[in-house]
This record gives sequence, structure tokens and C-alpha cells, in this order.
Amino acid sequence: MKTTEYLAMVREKTGLSDYRIAKEYDINQSNLSKYSSGKAALSETHAWLFANILDINPAEVVAHTKFEQAMIAGNKSKAKFWQEQLNLIFSTELPIKIQIAQFNPIVGDLINNAEKIKVFANTAVETNADLVVLPELALTGYPPEDLLLRDGFMEEVEFQIDRLCNELPSSISVLFGAPSRDNNSLFNSAYLIRNNFVSQIYNKQELPNYGVFDEKRYFSAGNDLCVFECRNTRIGVLICEDQWVDGPISNLTKFDIDMVISINASPFQHGKSQERLDLCKKYASSFCVEYIYVNLVGGQDEIVFDGGSFVLDTNGSVVQQLPTFKEYSCHHNAPNVIVEAETTENAIYSALVLATRDYVHKNNFEGVVIGLSGGIDSALTLSIAVDAIGPENVHAVMMPYQFTSNISLEDSELQANTQGVKYSVIDIKEMVTAFNMSLNELFFGTNRDTTEENIQARIRGILLMAISNKHHKMVLSTGNKSEMSVGYATLYGDMCGGFSPLKDISKTMVYRLANYRNTLSMVIPDRVISRPPSAELSPNQVDQDSLPPYDVLDDILMRFVEMKQSVNSIIESGHDADIVNKVTGMVLRNEYKRRQSAPGPKISGNAFGKERRYPITSRFQP
Repeated sequence: MKTTEYLAMVREKTGLSDYRIAKEYDINQSNLSKYSSGKAALSETHAWLFANILDINPAEVVAHTKFEQAMIAGNKSKAKFWQEQLNLIFSTELPIKIQIAQFNPIVGDLINNAEKIKVFANTAVETNADLVVLPELALTGYPPEDLLLRDGFMEEVEFQIDRLCNELPSSISVLFGAPSRDNNSLFNSAYLIRNNFVSQIYNKQELPNYGVFDEKRYFSAGNDLCVFECRNTRIGVLICEDQWVDGPISNLTKFDIDMVISINASPFQHGKSQERLDLCKKYASSFCVEYIYVNLVGGQDEIVFDGGSFVLDTNGSVVQQLPTFKEYSCHHNAPNVIVEAETTENAIYSALVLATRDYVHKNNFEGVVIGLSGGIDSALTLSIAVDAIGPENVHAVMMPYQFTSNISLEDSELQANTQGVKYSVIDIKEMVTAFNMSLNELFFGTNRDTTEENIQARIRGILLMAISNKHHKMVLSTGNKSEMSVGYATLYGDMCGGFSPLKDISKTMVYRLANYRNTLSMVIPDRVISRPPSAELSPNQVDQDSLPPYDVLDDILMRFVEMKQSVNSIIESGHDADIVNKVTGMVLRNEYKRRQSAPGPKISGNAFGKERRYPITSRFQP
């Protein structure tokens, strides 16, 4: 710490100009001018005075300024002596205590996000923490997208940072993510607030521009490093993508750091958490540094952040592991939180529940309404909704027609009663008849086809949306990724809704998740899982009349959509050529439907929506 830094801290703490500081504390104006320009170090008296103003150990400030005086004078022996005194001062202190705050912000809710940062900091002070760390873009939420392009948004960001400087406890340092501006450039930054002013701003160097990330649309890349000292611990800072390339951490470790803190907004994707952990373990052991990884948690439109923050020692061993899918805060060196090993099904199901809960609550809906069909998709959607927001906030509606089986009626009522939700039955027979009669003249001479089937689905959509409007509950659509891939869904019918929890879930995974949920408590009847799936829009209809078996379909879709394999490559993997051509053709023809579908949480390597962007009008044949 240099005299110029201490003086800047005093200005921030007192709100006084240099002239007023000189008057208020009886400091010669000429001396203060030298302090401000860096031409002189604090005298022992003024060092002690500044320490009292800033509530810092006076011995520490005096030793720093004595060391600075020796360096200015070029006196190496004195500089060595005062460096030894500093080492002695710090060596007698307790080890650094860092509070990890796994944070769930709301995008754009700057006032309340700042308030939550204050709450975390105040809690950390009560537990004698030295530093509290929050994730990437914690103040704005992630991703703020084109909000960043509005001057008013950035002005409010800057106002809230000033507010935090004034209102955060002076006895603790706070590291958190927020955007920053410098001339005409915008940066994804980490702010370090110490002693009530912004001590350092670090600008993210590596900007991801793939998948769900569009950071190069908004941000410029930084090129400076960030190293700071807290309780005799030299800490280097990274932001998310910085750790996925070697350059930033390699450069940091040249500065003799003891610890790396990486703040992140890393979305959930099946298998990614282990990949993160393995990468950070390699860095910790290779560079012999402690490593703290702090991640965002919560749902934001189509993205869900899983948290799962952790701390590694210099050997790369996990010494602290925070839970996934929940907001959580603890000391980095506290007794390790016991986190159960996650199965694939557990992780994905937890992601869907959190994404649904946050989408409903963050958008101020009073509850949800679901069209319950007696099939497995709506049954799984119902269980997700109940686990997310509670049965008292869920309304299930069964809308039978003449093709609806007794089994579907019985199983729907059983599911609703088992889970304690409001349950209604609306027979749509008269409505379908009225629609058909109205269209009778226009349809004269034509054969019955999917047009009449879709009328049933669209009537159900109208009823659900009416209930939604009247009771302020959002419709959850129940379609899965397999159906949406090939367009096996009715636009403005079963596709209607505000959120689609299963949008990125294949049909085969739907079965796995249903069986997993039943291991927690029996909520989905066995025959819903075991019976052949059917839309029940025509007599004796089953999905396999129109589609290949789901295990075949899902493997083709995984290769074509997620792995981006060509048609020939999929055929060479062992699939029938006619089936592959049929399925991939259906995928390409139904882009227009997917473009109009409700958002849903991403869990795969290539989800429909924000991540996968294909033209609706295209003649390319892959």
C-alpha cells in the first residue's frame, strides 16, 4: 500500500477534498500535495492519523509508509528492515477468512441485487470474514443482454456501485461482478471495494462468443491483471472464461500469488461441473495456489446456473464444496459442507425445478396451470411444477374428448390427488363439434386428417390460456425435445404456454426422470410410464404410428442436433437410411414451429432457442 492509495481511501471515507482534509486534520497543504503526487510518503504522525480514520492497524500503515520512504530514498537496508517488519505484522495475524456467496440475482433488478450484496457482506462481518466474494455480474444478473446498451442502465449500475461504497461495512473487502465503462468501451468487470471505495477494477480478458454467450456483442476485452493483498495473502482474480485458456492464470502466477479467485456465471450443462472441477484442480496443483471458484446460481429465461462453488488447496484437493442449485454462503475454510454425489437424473431434475421456480417467481406469476393428459410428459411437468412452487400454486386441467381413454382420465385424477393440486375436468366434445360445424362448408369434399386432430389441441390451448388470463397463472407447456425436434406438436395448441420445462429433455430422458422422481415419492402411476405414449387425437393412436421408436429417434436427434453430424455420418453409425432422412427432414422443416415455442431450460450441449440459431427459410441439406 502506497501513500497515494491511503489518501484516496481517506478521501472516499470522509468525502472531503484535499483542501478540506488539510484543514480538518491540520496537515500542511504542501505536505498533502506531495502525498497526493506520490513524491513523499506519509510521515509517522500522518500514517497513524490515517490509520485511525480508516480503522486500520496503525502499525501496518506506519510500516508500509516507512518501507515506501526507504524505497523513495533508495535505502535498500532500511527497505529490507521494514519489509521484515511487515512480514512480522502479517505473520502474527490469523489466516485469511473468505466468505463465498453463491448468489441468485434477478437480471436488471439492480436495487435489490445491491441490497442482497449488502446483506451478504453484513453477514460476513458478523462471522469475522476479511473478504466476501460474489459471482460474475452479480449486480446486474447474467446475462443482461441489450440492457447493457442503454445509458440509463449503466448509469444505474454506477449509482448502485457508489451506493455500495457508501453503505458496505468498512471492515470488510467485497469482490463482485458488474459491468464498467471507460470512455466508449464497456467491460465485464470484477470490482474490489475496500474501506468504502473501489480499490481495483479488473476487466475480463477472455470473452466467450459461442453457445448461449454473446459477450463480444457488448464487451471489450481487458488486458491488465488484478492482484491484491488481503491479510498477508496475495490474491489474483479471474472471471469465468479467463480460466478456460492458459494465458491469464499463467500471467497471474508470475506475481507470486498465494490464491486465485475465479468469479463465474457458468450455466448448467450435463457433465460440465466435473469438467470445471478437473480444470481448476490442474491449475491449483500445477501452480501451487489455493483456488476459489464462485459460481452464480438460479434460473434466467433459458439458462439455469447450478452454483456448485468450491475451494481447492495447493495440491488440487477439494477442501470445500458448496451445494448445487441453491443460494448458499459459507467461509472458504469452514468445515466442508457435505454434498451428496449427484446422479445424472438428480442433477437434471434439480435444474428443471430451479429453472421453473425462478421463471415463475421472477416474472411475478401467482402460479401455473397445466393441461394434464394422462401421459408421461404432462405427468413429469406436473411433478416439476409442484416441487418448484408448491401444490397450492398449481392447477391441473384435464380436457377429454371422445378419443381420451378411461386410463388417461383415471391416471390424471390420481396424479392430481396424489400431489394435492387443484384439479378440473372440462369436456371439449361440444366445442370440437361446434368448430367442425363452423368449418363444414369450407371443408366439404375433403378427407379427415391432422387438421381435425389439431382443432382438439387448439381448443385445449384456448381453454388453458383463458384460465391463465383469468387467474394470473402461467401455462406450462409439456412438450419434450424429441417432439419439438420433429414438429410432433400443434402450433397454438399443446405448444401454447409461457414456459416449457421439458423443452431440452429427450423422450428417453423423460422416462428416466419420471422413474427417478418416483424414487423420492410415488407421484407418477406405473402405467403412465409403461403404456405406449399417445396424443389421443384419433382412434387407437400411438406416437410410434408417426415416429420411429424413441430410442432410435433420440439417438438420431442427438447426433444431428447436438453433435451436428451429417446425414451420411448418422447412416454410417448404423441407422436405417430412410429413417435418418425422414427424421432429419422433419427437423429441418419444423424450424418455424420451434421459433414460436415457449422458452425452456437448457441442459444439453445444444438446446433449441437462444443457443441453436438456424434460419427458418433454408435449402441447405446437411
